[in-house]
Amino acid sequence: MSVASPAAPVRDDRAAIDKAVSLLTSFGAQASTGVGVSELARRSGLSKSTAFRVLGMLERNGVVERTGKGYRLGERLHELGTSVYAPGQDHVRDLLIPFLTDLYGMTRETVHLAVLHGTEVVYLAKLYGHRNLPVPSRIGGRMPAHCTAVGKALLAYDEDAAEEALTAPLRRFTATTLADPGDLSLELRRVRQEGIAYDEGEAKPGLHCIAVPIMGRTGRPVAALSVAGAAGRLEAGAHASALRRVAAAASREVSRLRLVR
Repeated sequence: MSVASPAAPVRDDRAAIDKAVSLLTSFGAQASTGVGVSELARRSGLSKSTAFRVLGMLERNGVVERTGKGYRLGERLHELGTSVYAPGQDHVRDLLIPFLTDLYGMTRETVHLAVLHGTEVVYLAKLYGHRNLPVPSRIGGRMPAHCTAVGKALLAYDEDAAEEALTAPLRRFTATTLADPGDLSLELRRVRQEGIAYDEGEAKPGLHCIAVPIMGRTGRPVAALSVAGAAGRLEAGAHASALRRVAAAASREVSRLRLVR
């Protein structure tokens, strides 16, 4: 009578996890609207019976949920995602959303609200502008701080985060990305002097952004606001003025409510 190897359950568990991840990443843009089992099986390279079985396990754990004849991503995934962010971000987002809305009304461009998490920025909110321009940011998504306007606006006033960013390898996304620590240090100094940060195609060619920090009572930033648009079309002067006004009002509200930072 043969005895199962102690390593066998580990291999089986790993295979199950691989299948689950393949299914979850197969939802794509239809994550909230739903996808049928046959289509998910096709996208993930699994048989329909295997996809159905794994989806059943995910459903029991709240990771996916039924919608008609298909499935969509469930609440549990959102809870797991937000748990890795800094505490209090929901409160920051809810407090500052009205100011983001004001900024959108002034510019009609794509606008962002973001916070710093280590040496990355986390986008808490985004409103799309009237002009269709693909922007790599997404709500809940992250980007390295050094290649974004919001990131530089936040790093400039956070000494610890700036030091960490300057001593780590700086990934180059485009030809204009500040991938040299000396160049980035000079840029952060300029941001502190002028109170405004720029991204001139550093995250994506042809995409320009300008950003300002929202300051807390202790002189450290709580979050940052940005305006994004196509290079050559973004009205930097007018938008900088709108950004400064909205950020100043948001900073006053943060101080009034004694939000810690």
